[in-house]
Amino acid sequence: MQTKFIFVTGGVTSSLGKGIISASLAKLLKARSLRVTIQKFDPYINVDPGTLNPYEHGECFVTDDGAETDLDLGHYERFLNIRTSQANNVTTGRIYQTVIKQERAGKYLGKTVQVIPHITDEIKRRIRLLGETGDYDVVITELGGTVGDIESLPYIESLRQLRWELGSQNTMVIHLTLLPFLSAAQELKTKPTQHSVKELQSLGIQPDILVCRTEKPITAEIKQKLALFCNVEPGSVIESIDASSIYEVPLLMEKEGLDKLVLKKFKFNENVEPDLDKWKQFLSKLKYPKKEVNIALVGKYIELKDAYKSIYEAFIHAGAANECKVNVHAIHSEELIDSDVCHEVFKNIDGVLVAPGFGLRGIEGKLNAIQYVRENDIPFFGICLGMQCAVVEFARNVAGIKDAASTEVDPKTPSPVITLMQDQLNVKKKGGTMRLGSYTCKLQSFSHAVKAYRLGLIEERHRHRWEFNNEFRDRLSEAGLKITGVNPDNDLVEIVEIEDHPWFVGVQFHPELKSTVEIPHPLFVAFVNKAIEHQSDNNSRKIIHT
Repeated sequence: MQTKFIFVTGGVTSSLGKGIISASLAKLLKARSLRVTIQKFDPYINVDPGTLNPYEHGECFVTDDGAETDLDLGHYERFLNIRTSQANNVTTGRIYQTVIKQERAGKYLGKTVQVIPHITDEIKRRIRLLGETGDYDVVITELGGTVGDIESLPYIESLRQLRWELGSQNTMVIHLTLLPFLSAAQELKTKPTQHSVKELQSLGIQPDILVCRTEKPITAEIKQKLALFCNVEPGSVIESIDASSIYEVPLLMEKEGLDKLVLKKFKFNENVEPDLDKWKQFLSKLKYPKKEVNIALVGKYIELKDAYKSIYEAFIHAGAANECKVNVHAIHSEELIDSDVCHEVFKNIDGVLVAPGFGLRGIEGKLNAIQYVRENDIPFFGICLGMQCAVVEFARNVAGIKDAASTEVDPKTPSPVITLMQDQLNVKKKGGTMRLGSYTCKLQSFSHAVKAYRLGLIEERHRHRWEFNNEFRDRLSEAGLKITGVNPDNDLVEIVEIEDHPWFVGVQFHPELKSTVEIPHPLFVAFVNKAIEHQSDNNSRKIIHT
């Protein structure tokens, strides 16, 4: 059977949720035993999002093979419980980079290199790649940006050509658009959607399905109107109403019959009922928790929730696994100027996660937060820079190395407990040059980590340039900082713990990137469990005191 291609485009405005709709549709098709994957094509000229400020683009999602990708790939993995790769995310920058390299190598034999056909041919080649593996029945391609953006035009033209080359029976276009509700008129307005579809049609593409984001239910009359003026069947106008959780969207799309439209179009077996039992069980635990805890997320990009998107989602997964609602309180590290402030901020907090990041800003606040939770036995979880800050804080305040620092913060420190990795010393280029992707970690017995994983050998994803300096390993270990996870190939310290603390774990890797609905990350599950215990202990002490 020839692989079918579904293209998801957006109109009117960005941030409508093309990634969530794509992931939801993929989930429904996979639940019907179809082999599905998703890829994202981004119109920006950066080669990848690795050098972008989180305020610009949200978090940088890292795959097992070391690709720095768009955060939508996180949605794909979390919804589908699959592992994505370099092939699942392509940017305009990468497209142009490839074409220019080929031109320099003489591939085009002196021809003038142009957007059409050379750029569009490379886009089409990339779109086809996953379909040509023979591993998938359906490839869903999300086109970033909105119809009408100058940056998106080569992708739209490539889509037009592909529909002609592959045949309409093998392709489908889903257009996600906005139906704004005007409170003054008390009605949904269809004109923005009509104009968006008209723009798409002017570029040679007729959408098969309209998915309409709305905050109010869409009436049959509105669906009929959209169908008439946008040249689609009334049954192909899909309501995507605002949901309390993104994880409700697959069930909402099933109710609207989005997956059935795809099955009918491609002549797939419509009699296979979707297996969504695990998903529904997860949603039930999410909606009806038996407990509630408060977790502080200490970082410096807290103004934009997407900057820590995978961490927030990992807490949702771990909360459901513990039948617990996790209230994540974002705390700006620059505000934590001393222990008094920390005492006030953390007085009703059951656990503290110090987030990853780069640079000097907010470091002292992270150190203050770590010292406070260490001294007050509050469960602590440090990720990447959070782990490095934990090492610096312990070195200064427990091991007596008063001038301990990371060379990222203080390049001239006499006590570099965190230092630049050897293979990074001569690196000048910034893009894609960090220690990226999946690496092995060997766990020590009787550690919090091994209890959580229930494994002795694990693989986790990394994104960093600095590392634990092994020259200080013995001194810090003797002072009570336990090295509970190391890379077996290069002896890099991956996990540190404090033995006589209820739960104090710092990891060099990014566990949040591997957490999914079906397989919540064990460290997040364990951390939330310890936060529940901490809350229970505090409540018991309060009762005894009164």
